[in-house]
Amino acid sequence: MRRLPRSLVPLLLLVGCTDGGASGTPGAAGLRDPLFPRLGNGGYDVRHYQLTLEYDPTADRLSGTAEILADAAQDLSAFNLDLHGLDVEDVTVDGAPAAANRAGDELTVRPRDELRRDAPFRTVVRYAGTPRTITDRDGAEEGWLRTAGGALALGQPTGSMAWFPGNHHPSDKATYDVAITVPRELKALSNGELARETTTGGATTSVWRSSAPMASYLATLVIGPYETTNGRTRDGLPVLTAAEATVAARTAAVAGRVAEVTEWAAGRFGPYPFSSVGAIAVRDGAAGYALETQNRPVIPAGMYDLPTLVHELAHQWYGNSVTPADWRDMWLSEGFATYAEWLWAEDREGTPADESFAEAFATDANWSFPPAAPPSAERVSDPPVYGRGAMVLHQVRRAVGEEKFSALLKGWPAEHRHGNASTEDFTAYAEEVAGQDLGKVWKVWLYGTGGRPR
Repeated sequence: MRRLPRSLVPLLLLVGCTDGGASGTPGAAGLRDPLFPRLGNGGYDVRHYQLTLEYDPTADRLSGTAEILADAAQDLSAFNLDLHGLDVEDVTVDGAPAAANRAGDELTVRPRDELRRDAPFRTVVRYAGTPRTITDRDGAEEGWLRTAGGALALGQPTGSMAWFPGNHHPSDKATYDVAITVPRELKALSNGELARETTTGGATTSVWRSSAPMASYLATLVIGPYETTNGRTRDGLPVLTAAEATVAARTAAVAGRVAEVTEWAAGRFGPYPFSSVGAIAVRDGAAGYALETQNRPVIPAGMYDLPTLVHELAHQWYGNSVTPADWRDMWLSEGFATYAEWLWAEDREGTPADESFAEAFATDANWSFPPAAPPSAERVSDPPVYGRGAMVLHQVRRAVGEEKFSALLKGWPAEHRHGNASTEDFTAYAEEVAGQDLGKVWKVWLYGTGGRPR
């Protein structure tokens, strides 16, 4: 934490040492996620993030104010926010200065007055510094990624804490307003819709609004020389695609099919769950993977093909609207998105899903562990979560028939629209729709550890 002004130190020490006989307790530091136990925080539920940011690409300096509106889930004497790097300048809770201290990625905030259960409260954190890239346990990079002339923020699974403080676990979804100021020659894009954009002197401020709940790992920010294209689906849904200038030409053909893929997906999965759709093409090397950032996936140019677009747009239903309850349930996102690729190939390219299943079945990497039980955080994105997850769905389809499987594809995202769901929620729902016990499917395909079935 940066050194506080001398005039604030006595007040903060007083706040931190006074208990007044209060009965509140600190919120938990970490939600004991099976794979990321320190991620997220207990004791409160965030409703809205209002982020006011300024980025100087030359100095690689980010300045921010995060206003976090939340409800207390218990009587709180203190609570934590996840924040990686960056220097905290000051913190207030409901307008009053609050004591704050750092320990690694945990920012502990102690309000002047205890927060009562079910009461709303507003936390404001002012911070600045050089944002950091986070290297995951599997070697992938996320968080704040510098690009040629700009930056890219990606958050799966922990990277969003690199650019704003918050409750960074997928179970705590919230709405967002993101105002970002950058040099006027650059574009800044985030999730949701552009509410307004103003240019003053040498800087442009863009305000992006996400009115549907979003897990923080799905929040994104791209800054650089981007070209944008606007359109609409046949139903009038706004479409915004963007591409870094050097890759705009080579990605334009696939980007032009966003509306088509979205319309097809709505026919298969039910009404599109957000108020706009699109995609962002970044230059190769900016990130080593595509990510289903909410309503506007980020895809490197070298991966910007139709199967990837189908996969990432399917996530808007499976993963973004219905978000895993914890990271162990990631197959519910990736298995469905992979199966969407199989359905697209079946519906539009004449390749039966049985053939896609057979290919996945023959792939040894898909059998290293059960999709519902990744053995560690390092392996949360390994092939079984994708390929064998899709095989689970195909086995359900074979067991229940076309009519009920189609109902399941649409009913599951409708049942948990803008919420969270676990593997147990899904298996119970599938059996309810099927009207039958699917225990053999779950035992062999979802949880089985005996390798490839004979």
